Amino acid sequence: MAPLAEVVLAEDRPAREELLSLYGSVGWTAYTSDPDLLEAAVAGSSYVVTARAGGELVGLARAVSDDASICFLADLLIRADWQRRGLGRRLAAAVLDRFGHVRRHILLADADPALGAFYRALGFEEISSRGAGALRAYIQLGTSQPSADH
Repeated sequence: MAPLAEVVLAEDRPAREELLSLYGSVGWTAYTSDPDLLEAAVAGSSYVVTARAGGELVGLARAVSDDASICFLADLLIRADWQRRGLGRRLAAAVLDRFGHVRRHILLADADPALGAFYRALGFEEISSRGAGALRAYIQLGTSQPSADH
């Protein structure tokens, strides 16, 4: 596995097979069961940033935004063997830096305590939850997002 320093972030719209492989690697079957939906979601996103190691897609973040008042961090995913190395933080920072002028950054996540800790470390606050083991909503107001250097 390449060192994290060799991972290249870029604004990129990956091909269908790359998307299916990445989303499948983290078990996001709601996307992989309908490849047309996945392609449409990525194509319709306001911003997509990818992480590649040796040309292989190892991570992706995408946002939907009006580019004025709200940015929804729709997806942030990293292949399992690349997790816990700072790549998620770099991808999130790329999205949040791009939309730093936007007042509200919002995301939804599974009710996994580790995910909650990660999003809080990025400056998000939990604002609601829906049922035990369901979803959590997070928001970030102002311009207190992390920089890409962290």
